Amino acid sequence: MSKVRSDTKKSLGLEVNGPVFWSSIVILILVIGLVLTFRKGAEEFFSDTQAAVTANMGWLFILSVNVFVVYCLYMAFGKFGHIRLGGKDAKPEFSTSSWFAMLFSAGMGIGLLFWSIAEPINHFQTPPLGEPGTPAAARQAMNYTFLHWGFHAWAIYALVGLSLAYFTYSRKLPLTVRSVFYPFLGERIHGLIGDVIDILAVLATLFGLATSLGLGVKQVAAGLHHVFPAIASGVTTQIILIAGITAIATVSVVTGVDKGVRILSEWNVRIALLVLLAVLFLGPTVFILGSYVQNTGSYLGNFLQLSFWNEAYSTRNWQGAWTVFYWAWWISWAPFVGIFIARVSKGRTIREFILGVLIVPSLLSFLWMTVFGSTALHEVLAGNNAVAEAVAADISTALFVFFEQLPFSTVLSVIGIVLVAGFFVTSSDSGSLVVDSLTSGGRPDSPVGVRIFWALAEGAVAAVLLIGGGLQALQTAVILTGLPFALILLLMCYSLYRGLSEELAEERKLGMAQQRKDYQQLVAEVIARRAQKQEAKPADVRKDPPTTQNPETL
Repeated sequence: MSKVRSDTKKSLGLEVNGPVFWSSIVILILVIGLVLTFRKGAEEFFSDTQAAVTANMGWLFILSVNVFVVYCLYMAFGKFGHIRLGGKDAKPEFSTSSWFAMLFSAGMGIGLLFWSIAEPINHFQTPPLGEPGTPAAARQAMNYTFLHWGFHAWAIYALVGLSLAYFTYSRKLPLTVRSVFYPFLGERIHGLIGDVIDILAVLATLFGLATSLGLGVKQVAAGLHHVFPAIASGVTTQIILIAGITAIATVSVVTGVDKGVRILSEWNVRIALLVLLAVLFLGPTVFILGSYVQNTGSYLGNFLQLSFWNEAYSTRNWQGAWTVFYWAWWISWAPFVGIFIARVSKGRTIREFILGVLIVPSLLSFLWMTVFGSTALHEVLAGNNAVAEAVAADISTALFVFFEQLPFSTVLSVIGIVLVAGFFVTSSDSGSLVVDSLTSGGRPDSPVGVRIFWALAEGAVAAVLLIGGGLQALQTAVILTGLPFALILLLMCYSLYRGLSEELAEERKLGMAQQRKDYQQLVAEVIARRAQKQEAKPADVRKDPPTTQNPETL
């Protein structure tokens, strides 16, 4: 098998793609410098910008993400489903369980812990439609929570991951976003256009990761303060936590995917499963199981309406703070998660890839959101407002106040802190490997120093955005980087279709050629056998064999 090429070029002694590496650093420094210089003005700017983008371009995010869902289903069940990533003889490098563990840890980890309580309660208290605080509002809350964490989110990841895996392993192009556009850009992907695409991917990845890391560290700090009141939960503590956890992530980055990332991902999933089962059996078990069935059915039954609802007849802009933010967040994460999924998915068929990335993680997310979110709603509907008050006061504390409503609350809170930190580390180290791949021209074995640099840079971006505007700054950074990348993903759909169509045409040509070759060989064998039979007959009955023979007469 031929080696995958890369766009690595030496720049100031480093084995990197110079234009992408240095341009990304310059832009990053400018953003950090501006936020630190204009801290007060930054908050107002972030707020106004987020409102303007979501109000005017929300329809584009909603339409695009629905296109991605339909496209992925077509890829799974259409004519391309049998194609294997890396060629027909390629074998998966990781077991199915390890594969799912890495998908889940990289794709959803911190977010599920942060929002599993806060989002359903928030939608229950301020629903997009109808009266708040009612059973109908509770059902609607779970519908929209499933919408934001289900098939749409994973369709974005599946699209990018599949595109990158195909062009990397089947076409032998670099593991960078530019490679996906080879069918209509050709060799120009190795020039300026390709550099611009990869720079946008780097920025989207860095700011998308910064959002998740910022949310994660706020929750770790809140958890520590909740369990150990002497520890403050302010920005200073959050910055110290970012520094410490980034240091751990750096060690994992140095060890690579096969060791650090894989092992941490598997342990994260084990701990998450432990917490999930604990809440399931310590909480209202029968209610949780019943609500999981009902929530899933309600989501699927209202799928089209939920997916295409665009708040066209309202002036509230509820979607701007929720659905549009989520779609922008997942899109900004798409280069990171997509490249990471591609790195661990060689040898799987397109059908297996899509169903594995789209269906299984979505069902697990639904289960997690039901166990935590529906249980929290059950408490509020029963008259216990402790969790609802925590969500209104500080979203970061919601998980730990929720644990207080269960037996062994302190143990669960400590395990929760460990789990958030674990997902923080896996997001940071896998994100560092991805940014490193983008800025190193697709090299799988870039220098350790470059990997360490990007691990530290991610922590720095998260810290600066927290200082410069908190959650508002993080959300705005995601939306601003997600918007141009949404257009890139739409182009990606066309490019992947074109690339796969070319491969299918080649496959058919080879198949027809092989059929002709097999037919000709069969004819030759028939003629040879008839000739042998003629030779075996007595001379007086021997006849000359025909020059051609239809094999169907045998």
